[in-house]
Amino acid sequence: MNSQQELPAHTGFNGREFRLCECIGRSVLNEEVISLDFAWEGPAPKAGQFFLLRPQRTSVFLGRPLSAAGWNLRRSKSRPVEPDILEFILAIRGKGTKELADLRPGEKAFLTGPLGRGWLEVSGAQRPGKTALVSGGVGIAPLAFFAQEQGGLVDFYAGFRSKPFCLENIKAQRIIIASEDGCAGHKGRIPDFFVPDNYDAVFTCGPESMLRTIAKKCRAKGVKCYVSLERHMACGTGACLGCTVETGSGNRRCCSDGPVFDAEDIFA
Repeated sequence: MNSQQELPAHTGFNGREFRLCECIGRSVLNEEVISLDFAWEGPAPKAGQFFLLRPQRTSVFLGRPLSAAGWNLRRSKSRPVEPDILEFILAIRGKGTKELADLRPGEKAFLTGPLGRGWLEVSGAQRPGKTALVSGGVGIAPLAFFAQEQGGLVDFYAGFRSKPFCLENIKAQRIIIASEDGCAGHKGRIPDFFVPDNYDAVFTCGPESMLRTIAKKCRAKGVKCYVSLERHMACGTGACLGCTVETGSGNRRCCSDGPVFDAEDIFA
């Protein structure tokens, strides 16, 4: 019996898809970071959007929010029913992410999405001009997808604690690396040497302290900056108000009003 017979895909709140999907790939990137690929036959995501993931066999009630890290379109006129591949990168931080990290190809998980607003929906520009993407750790995920969406016409700055990961997936004109232990690229943290001069827009995802520093540098140079935030989430659709973010224009929901925001609204 296939997954469509076991649990028909259906549309839930705000028209988002709920599907039982097969894990078709798994890679260990380091001791706490895993990449997972799933077959997906639902709506195409946009860079910056996320999904809620929960293993079919699980001890947790809520799915875990993960940004799409890549989207490989495989359908063709000769093979119209072949599923597309959704790629995710996750850091093991608790029971829910540990269960996801333990998935093996052939096992299944419930995926809900795509959810939230992507980079271009918030920035309002299909081609933002000369663009820098700045990531820290697993914040590389939504930016790797964005670089793919932009056809590689970006400069990509990637910061890591130690050995880099997922760089083989990055399409960019330039890739600049920093590692805190100095094992690759610049030694130190990415905000220590990133300079926003000569960029029209900067898009960044990573630890909030990093986002704050990047946003401050951009503001000083008059460069537009957009950030992707991380919050604990329950419904993922804005109904429960469990992921509230304080902004300059009042409280907003990270899941449905974000996770991408104009940095001026968050770090004014």
